[in-house]
Amino acid sequence: MNIEKRVRQLVEEKIADKPNLFIVDIKMHSNGKLIVLIDGDNGLGIDDCVQVSRHVGFHLEEENVIETAYNLEVSSPGIDFPLTAPRQYAKNVGRSLAIKMADGTKREGVLSGLTEDAIIIEEKIKEKGKKAETVESVIPIDKITETKVLISFK
Repeated sequence: MNIEKRVRQLVEEKIADKPNLFIVDIKMHSNGKLIVLIDGDNGLGIDDCVQVSRHVGFHLEEENVIETAYNLEVSSPGIDFPLTAPRQYAKNVGRSLAIKMADGTKREGVLSGLTEDAIIIEEKIKEKGKKAETVESVIPIDKITETKVLISFK
Protein backbone atom coordinates (compact mmCIF):
# COMPACT_ATOMS: atom_id res chain seq x y z
CA MET A 1 0.00 0.00 0.00
CA ASN A 2 1.17 3.49 -0.82
CA ILE A 3 1.99 5.22 2.50
CA GLU A 4 1.19 8.74 1.27
CA LYS A 5 -2.15 7.60 -0.16
CA ARG A 6 -3.15 5.92 3.14
CA VAL A 7 -2.07 8.97 5.15
CA ARG A 8 -4.16 11.20 2.84
CA GLN A 9 -7.22 8.98 3.54
CA LEU A 10 -6.59 9.16 7.30
CA VAL A 11 -6.16 12.95 7.28
CA GLU A 12 -9.30 13.38 5.14
CA GLU A 13 -11.24 11.21 7.63
CA LYS A 14 -10.06 13.32 10.55
CA ILE A 15 -10.79 16.71 8.97
CA ALA A 16 -14.07 15.65 7.30
CA ASP A 17 -16.09 17.50 9.97
CA LYS A 18 -13.92 20.63 9.63
CA PRO A 19 -14.69 22.01 6.16
CA ASN A 20 -12.34 24.97 6.63
CA LEU A 21 -9.29 22.65 6.87
CA PHE A 22 -7.55 21.18 3.83
CA ILE A 23 -4.48 19.14 2.90
CA VAL A 24 -1.57 21.00 1.32
CA ASP A 25 0.99 18.21 1.01
CA ILE A 26 1.89 14.75 2.30
CA LYS A 27 5.39 13.38 1.81
CA MET A 28 7.22 10.33 3.08
CA HIS A 29 10.95 11.08 2.92
CA SER A 30 13.57 8.35 2.58
CA ASN A 31 15.05 9.39 5.95
CA GLY A 32 11.87 8.19 7.69
CA LYS A 33 10.31 11.62 8.09
CA LEU A 34 6.60 11.66 7.25
CA ILE A 35 5.45 15.24 6.76
CA VAL A 36 1.78 16.20 6.66
CA LEU A 37 1.01 19.83 5.81
CA ILE A 38 -2.52 21.03 6.44
CA ASP A 39 -3.98 24.50 6.42
CA GLY A 40 -7.24 26.26 7.13
CA ASP A 41 -9.18 28.97 5.38
CA ASN A 42 -9.04 30.87 8.70
CA GLY A 43 -5.66 29.57 9.82
CA LEU A 44 -4.78 26.40 11.67
CA GLY A 45 -4.74 25.75 15.41
CA ILE A 46 -2.24 23.60 17.27
CA ASP A 47 -5.18 21.43 18.44
CA ASP A 48 -5.99 20.59 14.83
CA CYS A 49 -2.41 19.45 14.25
CA VAL A 50 -2.42 17.37 17.43
CA GLN A 51 -5.72 15.66 16.56
CA VAL A 52 -4.59 14.84 13.02
CA SER A 53 -1.23 13.60 14.29
CA ARG A 54 -2.84 11.29 16.89
CA HIS A 55 -5.37 9.93 14.39
CA VAL A 56 -2.79 9.27 11.67
CA GLY A 57 -0.18 7.89 14.10
CA PHE A 58 -2.68 5.55 15.79
CA HIS A 59 -3.93 4.07 12.51
CA LEU A 60 -0.46 3.73 10.97
CA GLU A 61 0.61 1.75 14.05
CA GLU A 62 -2.58 -0.36 14.13
CA GLU A 63 -2.32 -1.22 10.46
CA ASN A 64 1.48 -1.52 10.53
CA VAL A 65 1.61 0.56 7.33
CA ILE A 66 5.25 1.61 7.79
CA GLU A 67 7.72 -1.22 8.48
CA THR A 68 10.63 0.96 9.61
CA ALA A 69 11.02 3.66 12.26
CA TYR A 70 9.50 6.95 11.16
CA ASN A 71 8.91 10.43 12.48
CA LEU A 72 5.47 11.98 11.88
CA GLU A 73 5.27 15.77 11.61
CA VAL A 74 1.93 17.53 11.20
CA SER A 75 2.00 21.29 10.70
CA SER A 76 0.87 24.13 8.50
CA PRO A 77 3.19 25.12 5.65
CA GLY A 78 5.79 27.71 6.64
CA ILE A 79 5.66 31.17 5.16
CA ASP A 80 8.49 30.24 2.76
CA PHE A 81 6.60 27.18 1.45
CA PRO A 82 5.21 27.80 -2.05
CA LEU A 83 1.44 27.97 -2.48
CA THR A 84 0.31 24.66 -3.95
CA ALA A 85 -3.35 24.20 -3.05
CA PRO A 86 -5.80 26.53 -4.85
CA ARG A 87 -7.44 27.26 -1.48
CA GLN A 88 -4.16 28.77 -0.29
CA TYR A 89 -4.53 31.53 -2.88
CA ALA A 90 -7.91 32.56 -1.43
CA LYS A 91 -6.28 32.95 1.99
CA ASN A 92 -3.64 35.26 0.58
CA VAL A 93 -5.75 37.81 -1.30
CA GLY A 94 -4.27 41.25 -0.62
CA ARG A 95 -0.73 39.93 -0.16
CA SER A 96 2.21 40.40 -2.51
CA LEU A 97 3.26 37.33 -4.47
CA ALA A 98 6.39 36.31 -6.36
CA ILE A 99 5.40 34.08 -9.26
CA LYS A 100 7.60 31.89 -11.44
CA MET A 101 5.99 31.21 -14.79
CA ALA A 102 6.28 28.01 -16.82
CA ASP A 103 8.14 29.97 -19.53
CA GLY A 104 10.85 30.93 -17.00
CA THR A 105 9.76 34.54 -16.47
CA LYS A 106 9.11 35.98 -13.03
CA ARG A 107 6.25 38.25 -12.04
CA GLU A 108 5.35 40.11 -8.89
CA GLY A 109 2.15 41.68 -7.75
CA VAL A 110 -0.60 41.91 -5.19
CA LEU A 111 -3.13 39.08 -5.36
CA SER A 112 -6.46 40.83 -5.90
CA GLY A 113 -8.69 37.88 -6.69
CA LEU A 114 -9.10 34.51 -8.33
CA THR A 115 -11.26 32.59 -10.72
CA GLU A 116 -11.67 28.84 -10.96
CA ASP A 117 -8.46 28.36 -12.94
CA ALA A 118 -6.57 31.66 -12.71
CA ILE A 119 -5.31 34.26 -10.27
CA ILE A 120 -5.67 38.01 -10.68
CA ILE A 121 -2.78 40.21 -9.62
CA GLU A 122 -2.11 43.90 -9.69
CA GLU A 123 1.42 44.34 -10.96
CA LYS A 124 3.44 47.46 -11.60
CA ILE A 125 4.60 47.65 -15.20
CA LYS A 126 7.38 50.14 -15.94
CA GLU A 127 8.13 51.14 -19.50
CA LYS A 128 11.25 53.11 -20.33
CA GLY A 129 10.75 56.82 -19.85
CA LYS A 130 7.28 56.42 -18.37
CA LYS A 131 5.90 56.28 -14.85
CA ALA A 132 5.14 52.80 -13.51
CA GLU A 133 1.54 51.78 -14.11
CA THR A 134 -0.46 49.34 -12.03
CA VAL A 135 -2.07 46.79 -14.32
CA GLU A 136 -4.49 44.01 -13.46
CA SER A 137 -3.27 40.71 -14.92
CA VAL A 138 -5.07 37.38 -15.11
CA ILE A 139 -2.62 34.48 -14.84
CA PRO A 140 -3.79 30.91 -15.52
CA ILE A 141 -2.77 28.65 -12.62
CA ASP A 142 -1.53 25.99 -15.06
CA LYS A 143 1.07 28.48 -16.40
CA ILE A 144 2.57 28.96 -12.91
CA THR A 145 5.41 26.76 -11.67
CA GLU A 146 5.81 28.34 -8.22
CA THR A 147 4.13 31.03 -6.14
CA LYS A 148 5.51 32.41 -2.90
CA VAL A 149 4.08 35.05 -0.60
CA LEU A 150 6.41 38.02 -0.24
CA ILE A 151 6.85 39.12 3.33
CA SER A 152 6.95 42.83 3.98
CA PHE A 153 8.48 44.16 7.18
CA LYS A 154 7.35 47.76 6.66
